[in-house]
Amino acid sequence: MLTERSTLTQFLIEERRRYPDSSGELNSLILDVALACKAIAKRIASGALTGVLGSAEVTNVQGEKQQKLDVLANDIFLRANEWGGLVTGMASEELEDPYLIPRKYPRGKYLLTFDPLDGSSNIDVNVSDGSIFSILRSPTPGVDAKVEDFLQPGTEQVACGYAIYGPSTMIVLTVGRGVHGFTLDPHLGEFFLTRQDITLPESTAEFAINSSNGRFWEPAVVRYVDECLAGKSGPRGKDFNMRWVASLVAETHRVLTRGGVFLYPRDSKDMSIEGRLRLLYEANPIAFLIEQAGGRATTGRERILDVKPSQLHQRIGFIFGSRQEVERIEHYHSAPVEDPEELDHPLYALRGLFRDTA
Repeated sequence: MLTERSTLTQFLIEERRRYPDSSGELNSLILDVALACKAIAKRIASGALTGVLGSAEVTNVQGEKQQKLDVLANDIFLRANEWGGLVTGMASEELEDPYLIPRKYPRGKYLLTFDPLDGSSNIDVNVSDGSIFSILRSPTPGVDAKVEDFLQPGTEQVACGYAIYGPSTMIVLTVGRGVHGFTLDPHLGEFFLTRQDITLPESTAEFAINSSNGRFWEPAVVRYVDECLAGKSGPRGKDFNMRWVASLVAETHRVLTRGGVFLYPRDSKDMSIEGRLRLLYEANPIAFLIEQAGGRATTGRERILDVKPSQLHQRIGFIFGSRQEVERIEHYHSAPVEDPEELDHPLYALRGLFRDTA
């Protein structure tokens, strides 16, 4: 095994050699993140045997009920990455404010944001979940990070990825030169390169959306989904399959494995927010991966990576996947249907529920 495939460490060293002036600190940070993911994978695999399943009986800053593993995974990420002198601060889905590095440890030049356990509601039913991370350069190296330091558009990410905890544990990573997958060998404790230069097909016949929210969707989303469901007899002229796992990591991994499109769009269920998924540590890293694999990621109206964050836990609508499908959905958002009567849906004549009224 050691002679057939590169380890994650070997891969990162080879990437670093492309940049002779690189200090290697980014490599070290990614490896610390990978260590956290290995520790989380081990705890998840033990399941009920070690009493880590079930609710923690507390609510996080998002207003969501935390699972025991949410709390544990968050602590593992913090402990694995606070000591190495590589970051000036960390931001987590589970913490209201940025995590400040303890005074006994040095500060570095990077910022780390993460969702320590995405899809934790699936744990009790033994369905795949994962961790998502994003690495940014700190605008103030060596100094404790402030909220505004994290508010950088996704184009500023230097690396990002996710770990998926399923039948096997994998890390899928980009450092800005393609997307690569590494599978954990549990006996050696090493991640080995098993998928290199992952590329999305431009078109697909599979989409993922939570159809229980259909009554709140914008007309553009209703139109797209209805056309997919119409199958061969509809305007698309082909049958589509619909999927929904309720785990962003699992959905992303399926899209990167066999193509597809994922929709968690802005809707009218809660007009006070622009979407459900968090921009900094969910949408941005996934969008970076998808674009590096040749796909497209959007709010429906603008490229995700161009959005300038205004809040640490900002939420946003998120649509990503095979380029042709995403571009079609963007087109439906930007232009009214030419003949809404033919589509037999009264909302199709509108540009969207959130159009300007001025």
